[in-house]
Amino acid sequence: MKNLVLIYLLLIFSFPVLSQTDSQKLLELDLAWEKALLESDVAFLENILAEDFIWVHDHASLTDGKKEVVNQAKKIQNGQEQTTRNRLSSDQKVVILGQTAIVTGYTIVDRGPSPTTYNFMRTYTKIDGEFKLFANHTMAIPKE
Repeated sequence: MKNLVLIYLLLIFSFPVLSQTDSQKLLELDLAWEKALLESDVAFLENILAEDFIWVHDHASLTDGKKEVVNQAKKIQNGQEQTTRNRLSSDQKVVILGQTAIVTGYTIVDRGPSPTTYNFMRTYTKIDGEFKLFANHTMAIPKE
């Protein structure tokens, strides 16, 4: 009986820790996504993006897939000017349901002459034990 109680307690206290671990991994992964965009890290982008990835930009003005995001990074690596000087994320929140996670927050993107703040919502899904970025939606916040 003691063993059953011990196993029960171990299971109860293990699940929140696992969830926190995935939440922390997702926050770190999301920050790495921002860094990869800034640095045009082709290898990272090819690895993190799901094959059917979709990015809906501000007011649906543009929609990109994995191919477009990776190709843009390759162009910058091959000498095209990188106009983004910095990307700074804040207020990230993670919600996990099964194998799917949503990360929301804000990113300040500095392309000059003044930075633009975007609200984002990214959908990650666990594929073969690893989170992949499946969808990204960004919306510029109007300056007041």
